Amino acid sequence: MKSSVGPARGNVEPDSHDGAPHYRENNGFKVPKSMSPASEKLARAEAARIEPVLEGLWKKKVWDSKSVRAALLPLGYRNEGPDSQQGRGTLHVQDMEVRQGLADPRPVRPEGSLISLRVRDDACVTAFTQPTNYQVSVNGRYLESGCTEPRGGH
Repeated sequence: MKSSVGPARGNVEPDSHDGAPHYRENNGFKVPKSMSPASEKLARAEAARIEPVLEGLWKKKVWDSKSVRAALLPLGYRNEGPDSQQGRGTLHVQDMEVRQGLADPRPVRPEGSLISLRVRDDACVTAFTQPTNYQVSVNGRYLESGCTEPRGGH
């Protein structure tokens, strides 16, 4: 009789990439904190204001950080860093981050912008715009990096 149970996989965590041991523990810094329902509602309202601006810029093929910032500031946001403690509506726009090229191992900076808006202490709107697409999302704050998802741990 053939067993339907496969070989033992060792220390496997459910709901983790490939069942890797300690995946959630090692990548916990990439998990945003939860938002209160009221904060999430405000963040979604701000995302709804930002999305048409980014869509319009994207259709015009404009995605540099200076132009994106200039288009979003008239919505009434403060022009601050991503972890400013000045309160709701704190906007941060930056160039895409440098990464290793696919065909050439030298670092490259792709065209586009990364956007984060601190709506409340527990709520953010994050977005990006680049030649291929744009996206607007709502998330809680990250423990170590504020509104933007951290690239690496400590």
